Amino acid sequence: MSNLNEQFGEIYDQYIEKIYRFVYLKVNSQEIAEDITSKVFLKGWEAFQSPKEEIKNQGAFLYQIARNAVVDHYRDKGRAKMVAVDASWEMADPGTSAYDKAILNADVNIVKAGIQKLKKEQQDIIIWHYLEDMPIPEIAELLGKPAGTVRVMLHRGLKDLKDIVQES
Repeated sequence: MSNLNEQFGEIYDQYIEKIYRFVYLKVNSQEIAEDITSKVFLKGWEAFQSPKEEIKNQGAFLYQIARNAVVDHYRDKGRAKMVAVDASWEMADPGTSAYDKAILNADVNIVKAGIQKLKKEQQDIIIWHYLEDMPIPEIAELLGKPAGTVRVMLHRGLKDLKDIVQES
């Protein structure tokens, strides 16, 4: 049993920050993101212990649990829209002037608002690819779609986001 604990501990260490960041970008609340992330890893641990279920890609499996948990959260709350990034202050270079930070924050807010208007899968793909540095083939596996389809969805999402931002 100790070996199983150690294996899952390594998976936990490898994915905890990534899963938390993904959830946080969707729910925009530290407390809710922590709660959902803990549920994700609890479900992951239960599945990991099950001899019936072989998990070939632990990361994809955990992201799928996270996606479902976020959907459940919004379903429970009766909300229809997903919320995007609200950590623009963390993205600014500490050496940047207050004026430049204000401009950056304004731009980030426009992009955040634009991301909220995209389809859920487009939001996920953009977040995973650009914020989590997840390669297209891994995203494709996670979504159960061909890599070419995910590439098209990514480019379409970026085009839609560009159009939305330009309208703002």
